[in-house]
Amino acid sequence: MVKFLLWLLLLVVCWPLALLALVLWPLVWLLSLPFRLAGIAVEGVFALLRALILLPARVLGGAR
Repeated sequence: MVKFLLWLLLLVVCWPLALLALVLWPLVWLLSLPFRLAGIAVEGVFALLRALILLPARVLGGAR
């Protein structure tokens, strides 16, 4: 809701910029999608490495 109100304020103050942002936002979202997917994959790899490193402590009954 706040984003919409800020966009309406931008529309009133500077309507060409608001319309440009409205048109270009899907393109920016599509361009950022591969980076978001790569971030999810890297986060998964780090979670796997952390689980492998902490596995001996969990097997030996470390703190939960």
